[in-house]
Amino acid sequence: MANNQKQQNNQRAEIRAFLEKVVVDAGVGRLGQQPNFEEKALPQIVRDIAAVTGQKPQIRRAKKSIAGFKLREGQIVGLRVTLRKAKMVDFFERLITIVLPRVRDFGGLDLKTVDNGGVLGVGIREHAVFPEISPEQSPVSFSIGVSIVPRAKDRERSLEKFRQCGVPFKKEKKRK
Repeated sequence: MANNQKQQNNQRAEIRAFLEKVVVDAGVGRLGQQPNFEEKALPQIVRDIAAVTGQKPQIRRAKKSIAGFKLREGQIVGLRVTLRKAKMVDFFERLITIVLPRVRDFGGLDLKTVDNGGVLGVGIREHAVFPEISPEQSPVSFSIGVSIVPRAKDRERSLEKFRQCGVPFKKEKKRK
């Protein structure tokens, strides 16, 4: 039992040494244009993201108006949380072991989700796949983007490390 705990602590230390930060963001999109958005839907979205990440999100506002998107300067466009240290490791482990397997029709992450800088970008269409969220108590549905930023800025090294950490990637198809 103690040996298993020691092994788990070593793995958590490895993950913490490998990752720099995890950024969780949610765009409000069309929800932001509804009447009474800031009084009704926004507090629910803030509560849900805080429950998922363990810290209160930062509200992001539009820097300038864009008529084509019906966007006004100062309008709320999304929420963002940057996780580091222990919260980052906890979120990363829950994402890999609990959340991704709960995503509908999940067959693994595509290798293209890791960019040239080694950053793993994951998009989750429904935030209700997180176990902390009760779909009955959360009438607002929104998507969440997760960017996992490693300290190593090399794609190949990052891919190898992500595999060691247990990130489920799709199997590569062999070409004939």
